[in-house]
This record gives sequence, C-alpha cells and structure tokens, in this order.
Amino acid sequence: MKRHELKDEQWALVDPHVPRSKARTGRPPSDRRLMLNGIFWILGTGAPWRDLPERFGPWQTVYDHFRKWRKIGVFARIIEVLQVKLDEKGLIDWELWCVDGASVRAARAAAGANKKVSSGTPTSPRITLWAAAEAGLDRNSTWLLTARALRWPSKSPPDKSTNRRGPSRSSVRRSRA
Repeated sequence: MKRHELKDEQWALVDPHVPRSKARTGRPPSDRRLMLNGIFWILGTGAPWRDLPERFGPWQTVYDHFRKWRKIGVFARIIEVLQVKLDEKGLIDWELWCVDGASVRAARAAAGANKKVSSGTPTSPRITLWAAAEAGLDRNSTWLLTARALRWPSKSPPDKSTNRRGPSRSSVRRSRA
C-alpha cells in the first residue's frame, strides 16, 4: 500500500458513496478507487494536477472525476458518513471547534485583492457584528474583535467618479484650447 492511498477497510466505508459510471457505450469506466487515490495524492502532496503520477492514469481524468464528485457532493457525503461512524464510537467532541490561524487570511486585501466585496459594495460592520453575535460568538472572540477592528472609515462607499490616473486626454486638450 502506497502513501495517500485507501486501505481495503477504508475503501469499504467509502465505496457505497462514490458514484458508479452509468455509461453503456464508449470507453470502460475508470476505476473509482484509483481515481479517489489520485485525488487524495494531489490533496495530500499539494502538487499540481499535471504532476500526478502515471499509476493513477491521465491527470485530466482524475481531475474530471474530482470536479464532478465535488459538484454533486460526494466528498461532503463521505465526510458525513465518517463523522457519523466516529460519533457512534464517541470519538467526536461536537463542542470543540478549531481553526488553524496559519491558513486563514485576515482580509482578502492581504493577498492583493480589491477591498470591495464582489458585488461592488463594501461589507457593513454592523452586519458583520450582527452575524457574529447571531452565531453565538462571545465579545472577546477573535472573530468578533477582528470585525470591530476592520470598520470602514466612512459610511458611504468610495466615489466611483474619481479617476486615479488623472485627467483624461480629451479634458487636457480642452483646457489647453
């Protein structure tokens, strides 16, 4: 058994939740266990898809399975089944929540992204605080303190009419004339 691959007893737990191909014509379906092992190899190593070892088959096939299974919720179902199994054994503490701060960014702008939300409007601190309170976070929780510290300087979004590059060429020509 190679690293990042499922053992037989692990596959027996997961097998019923990995969909089988329903195609009746064309190529024979890919081995589902091999595809899942390839996906785990990528997720475990952090390597690019193109660097997937040949023993898993073409990287495009493994990636297509990953994309399709993620879209239809296969991995969520697998996690759910495993959580239920661990819960039956009393190995899950549902009251304990851990977040690894090393992999959570403080803000999108920390990675160079635009400071605006994708809809084009800034996030309201009042909504953020309300959501934190609604989620049951204490006043001293890191999330709530971060939300308070990241207030917008003004209540209105920045003026869209300002041009950071300076005046346009046509306005310069008009002013010279």
